Amino acid sequence: MPHKEKVIGIIPARYGSSRLPGKPLLEINGKTLIQRTYENACQSKALQEVVIATDDERILDHVKNFGGHVVMTSDTCETGTDRLAEAISQHPPLKNFTAVVNIQGDEPCLEPHVIEKVTQTLLEEPDTLVSTAIVPLTSEKEAYNPSVCKCVTDQDGYALYFSRNLIPAGKTQKFRPEVTYYKHLGIYAYRREFLLHYADLTPTPLQQAEDLEQLKILEHGFRIRTVIVESSSIGIDTPEDIKKVEQHLCKQSSSS
Repeated sequence: MPHKEKVIGIIPARYGSSRLPGKPLLEINGKTLIQRTYENACQSKALQEVVIATDDERILDHVKNFGGHVVMTSDTCETGTDRLAEAISQHPPLKNFTAVVNIQGDEPCLEPHVIEKVTQTLLEEPDTLVSTAIVPLTSEKEAYNPSVCKCVTDQDGYALYFSRNLIPAGKTQKFRPEVTYYKHLGIYAYRREFLLHYADLTPTPLQQAEDLEQLKILEHGFRIRTVIVESSSIGIDTPEDIKKVEQHLCKQSSSS
């Protein structure tokens, strides 16, 4: 990527999870979820460094054991993005990066080209403060799944809204094959200054109602640039998702 800006990828990882306690340390085909996510992110050419930010000693020790870079953050961070901001502000070696990519800790199969495209968009558009990825959604089951975040955009590719519900839904409130729906992938690229500003923004009504942290950005009047990508990444929210990732990894191994 022909840019002088230094870009760091940070993976927020907390031990607590309402659905899957200890999720980062769950094993998938011989490696933990957090190790697979870290090693996968390290394949991206867009990132000069990859770091895990955690609030748990067990995760800290585990990451050190497999040779990953990790920093400790407090257990008071309300969102993953808050954890990124704390990591950047509290650890001097991380302050020299101009862009920060938030990589979800439960996305072990996120394709490196997705990271690169989101980062490239941020760096090539001077007015963009935040960029993220969306992918066309064709599965009716996913469209209704509240674990799958959906996104609608304006005609210039800026996010209008994110929801766990079907959007757009229309009068019928039903999935329509002729409508283009978008699934939001949990990756964001931030300009460093804006990431630190984000941490100072107060929580907002829609953010809390939808339980989606990115809505705080929109509600405070800032814009999020979306990038349409091709991706088959599987996020892990349930035990069934672990099986899906294992099958995905097996297919990758057999085809390589």
